[in-house]
Amino acid sequence: MTLHADALAALRGWTAPSPVQEALRLRYVAHLEAHPDGLSRDCRPDHLTASTLVLSADHTQVLLTLHAKARRWFQLGGHCEPGDPTLAGAALREATEEGGLARLRLDPVPVQLSKHAVPFCGPDGDVHHLDVRFLAVAAPGAVPEVSEESLDVAWWPVAALPDPGSDLVELVDLAVARAAGPQSTSEPGGGSSRAAADQPSR
Repeated sequence: MTLHADALAALRGWTAPSPVQEALRLRYVAHLEAHPDGLSRDCRPDHLTASTLVLSADHTQVLLTLHAKARRWFQLGGHCEPGDPTLAGAALREATEEGGLARLRLDPVPVQLSKHAVPFCGPDGDVHHLDVRFLAVAAPGAVPEVSEESLDVAWWPVAALPDPGSDLVELVDLAVARAAGPQSTSEPGGGSSRAAADQPSR
C-alpha cells in the first residue's frame, strides 16, 4: 500500500470526535481524492502533514518544541517523506527526529485534524497544512534532545502549556482522554503494545 492509499484509508475510516472535526475529515479526504500528490510539500496550496502529541509515561506532561521559524511552542511534526510507509509512520519519524526520544508508543489512530495557514512554507506563501495529529506515550524518565529544526524541546504540564491556543489545548485534552482509555498502539518495528490558535507544522 502506498503512503497516499494508507492516508486515504485512515481518514475514510476515522471517527471524528466532533462535527468540526468531521468537516475537516471530509475536507482531507476530498483533497487526497483530488490530488495523488496530496501529501507532498510540492502540492500547493494545500498538503497533508503529520504530527505527534507526545505525553509523558504518567500522562501529566507533554513534550513540545519551540519552532525555529514560528517562535512558538508546538507538538512535534512536519512534512511526510517519500520513504514513509504510513501516515502514522511519518508522524512517529518526525517525533523521533525532533524530540530525540526512542521507544515512543504511537497510537496509529489520529487524534485531531487541524487546517492552518503556513506563510513560511515555501517561497510563494499562501500554503495550508492539513495536519493529521497522533498520540505517542514516552518511556518513563525519557529525556528529550534538541534537534537542528528546533530552538528548544521541553516537557510542560498538560494544565500549564506555554502557548495555550485553543487548537493545542484541544489536542492535549483529546490526547490525555485517549491515553486514559484502552488503546492499541504501534511501535517503530510494527509490533503493538498498550497505550492518543492555528499553528504551522514543520
